[in-house]
Amino acid sequence: MVAARGKGLASAERMSRLGTESAFEVLAAARALEAKGHKVIHLEIGEPDFDTPANIVEAGIRALKEGWTHYGPSAGLPEARAAIAADISKRRGIQVSPDHVVITPGAKPIMFYTVFALVDEGDEVIYPDPGFPIYESLIKFVNARPVPIKLREENQFRLDVEELAGLVTDRTRLLIINSPHNPTGSVLTERDLAAIAELCAERGIAVLADEIYNRILYDGKHRSIWTYPGMDKLTIILDGLSKTYAMTGWRLGYGVMDPDLAVRVSRLMTNSNSCTASFAQRALIEAVSGDQSAVDKMVATFRTRRDLVVDLLNDVEGVTCQLPPGAFYVFPNVKSYKRPAKAIGEHLLQKHYVATLGGTAFGAGGEGYLRLSYAASEAALREGVSRLAAGLATL
Repeated sequence: MVAARGKGLASAERMSRLGTESAFEVLAAARALEAKGHKVIHLEIGEPDFDTPANIVEAGIRALKEGWTHYGPSAGLPEARAAIAADISKRRGIQVSPDHVVITPGAKPIMFYTVFALVDEGDEVIYPDPGFPIYESLIKFVNARPVPIKLREENQFRLDVEELAGLVTDRTRLLIINSPHNPTGSVLTERDLAAIAELCAERGIAVLADEIYNRILYDGKHRSIWTYPGMDKLTIILDGLSKTYAMTGWRLGYGVMDPDLAVRVSRLMTNSNSCTASFAQRALIEAVSGDQSAVDKMVATFRTRRDLVVDLLNDVEGVTCQLPPGAFYVFPNVKSYKRPAKAIGEHLLQKHYVATLGGTAFGAGGEGYLRLSYAASEAALREGVSRLAAGLATL
């Protein structure tokens, strides 16, 4: 399509199907208010408020000084892939080799590459609703059919396996699961995973297992669907360093998958990013194989904050909030106010200067809820919930 003179370049039709991530839009609006002199409490962005541990920073600096500033293999440095494979084998109890691993600049590319490599136009992809908004965006972008599976509060925001079975058709190519879950903090049980695995193995359905929050778990031990019979060839594990090691700006993610698929995903890396920064991958090696005490301390802090913010929210008139078993988000129910969740979020930000996300930023299933990140200080959480209560009272 050629644009008319003076009207700029016309977009390709596929761009109309590409969504966005509302957290960054709300963050931008909050920053604009701060530029006008308002003090905003930030509970909208999913980013640990900790610094990257010193040993990892030092490894990155050392790598820069040693000259790790050149291109590397598209799939990642061999020693970095080996470090991830060793960590995955140890923590998840599965035996994988470096050939199973592809390192990417952030974890989102694994979503892109999985969908691009496996899903054709007209195929169906089942994904959680509410859920991370990029799932639906990518499904639509490749002109596949998005099939949401509702996560309901009465089921602790876990998917219902019988309902999942009813959504599967001959066109189902991929299932996306996320545990611990964004935005609700829910965790799939071993019984859930076993039933999902049985269904997918029987039907040959690939599973993109978004496990980015696997270390931020408050009870029990993380279990990956990869470990269930028949799932080693069908599972793509998505993980990264942003949440676990407070490395959001480093842009380090990875996928673990069957080696044949890893070759195809590496080709997508070659055609898009070429490779992930070499010096950052040297820091990755230190992160996954070095001292883990900073991670343990961060998770313990998140647990304290979770307990605090849930108690505070349940004291607000008209609000109820479940205690989430993972991640660093709460998903309070504000249905009693009978207003659209997005409108409530905008009111709280513009009138009371507390930044949250309306639940519909994560899909239609999020209507009636807000998402708050408790990756903030206890003082910020107390002040934020106080402003939230005041804002709800003035609706």
